[in-house]
Amino acid sequence: MKTLLLAAVAVLGLAGAAMADPAHGTWQTEPDDGAFAHVQLGPCANAAMVCGNIVRTYQDGGTPYQSPNIGRQLVIDMVPQGGGSYEGSVWRPSNDRIYIGRMEVSGDRLSLRGCVAGGLICARQNWVRVN
Repeated sequence: MKTLLLAAVAVLGLAGAAMADPAHGTWQTEPDDGAFAHVQLGPCANAAMVCGNIVRTYQDGGTPYQSPNIGRQLVIDMVPQGGGSYEGSVWRPSNDRIYIGRMEVSGDRLSLRGCVAGGLICARQNWVRVN
């Protein structure tokens, strides 16, 4: 009986790991206005969406510094669209504006777009997975 219970727990654990969202993890942004950040992506309060907070900040050369933006949410309510695509909102710290956001995750690469004018004008960043 104990062996059966352990096997069931192991199968459930593997199923949970297989169902983990590919966007979850820590990602490094591109430099923006002389600094870059590590952003922790994970489930929002609504677990079906992905959100991300700034957890560390660095000067462009890689020197850590204490930004007032640490802890702020950068990726907001990204809804999975399938195939590694997400739609939601993104916040840009350098001008304190929120944009229409789109994310594409492929392995250890993430492409993030922030758009205005209904998606006609967009800026893009390519992030790499830290862990």
